[in-house]
Amino acid sequence: MGDVTTMGTTQRRRTELAAFLRGRRARVTPADVGMPPGLRRRTPGLRREEVAQLSGVGVTWYTWLEQGRPINASPQVLDAVARTLRLDRSGREHLYHLAEVPFTPEMPGTALAQEVGPEIQGILDALDPRPAVVYNARYDILATNSAYRALFFVPLMADTAMANVLWALFTIPDDACPLVFRDAELPVMVAQLRGNYGTHVGEPAWECFISGLSKASDHFAELWAGGDVVPPGPRVKHFRHGLVGELRMTSVSLAINGMPECRIVAYTPEDEESRRRLDVLRARRPREMPGPVIGDRHQVGDQHGTGDRHGAGDSKNPAP
Repeated sequence: MGDVTTMGTTQRRRTELAAFLRGRRARVTPADVGMPPGLRRRTPGLRREEVAQLSGVGVTWYTWLEQGRPINASPQVLDAVARTLRLDRSGREHLYHLAEVPFTPEMPGTALAQEVGPEIQGILDALDPRPAVVYNARYDILATNSAYRALFFVPLMADTAMANVLWALFTIPDDACPLVFRDAELPVMVAQLRGNYGTHVGEPAWECFISGLSKASDHFAELWAGGDVVPPGPRVKHFRHGLVGELRMTSVSLAINGMPECRIVAYTPEDEESRRRLDVLRARRPREMPGPVIGDRHQVGDQHGTGDRHGAGDSKNPAP
């Protein structure tokens, strides 16, 4: 009787596992992971072969896993699938239980990437005149190109505590903020941060960042307490610049192989007027505009009680 009960429980878990994976796969769009939408897509979510490719596993193996077949899965493979499906800690734990693999919480204090190599910097530079930047999951600025610095350079941002977009946007004066619709954009960015925070709960660097920014900005504290979560995706954003006025730009996020939780964000003019103004700005930007120096560091622990280091971005140039 016991064996029959065990077999029934196992089969039930496999059925639930199949349904869970299918449901979560449907929630992740190609844009969320930096992939083009492609043609003849029946549903907005990822295809099985796309999940397999992004997770570094075989298509057949993943198909069998999603079908609830009796196959073995290692913690490393489950972690890869969990990252692709953008599971937070609770979702990851649920995946482990359904796959009947002992759950081991991720070690606290796992450091985010804090710098980029010359290859990634070269890609950013090649995207010029389109502004481009590399962010990690906490919106630290790791690298930028000249067009990004020209568009988002605001002298009043020079005194912000660190090279972090959210920190700058929540602590600079309203008239220095490059976002036109600040009240609409900031809640979305905080909701994306909370989604990233799910896999870093309890890590000292993250907890210090959240508590520090909450103390520095009542507005951030209020939005954070709301608990909203949204995935990143393409958006049309309106920016203002003292030299050329308002620009309407589409932001697109691109995943970076070998740099988990980091992304290139590139901005493309949404209309001809914005394109023209960006060209004017490009022609007039000063040659001495400061830029990121790969490997340059500054310690933010003195500001917020954390030994985590922020990367090579310029703290004068934070923008969404």
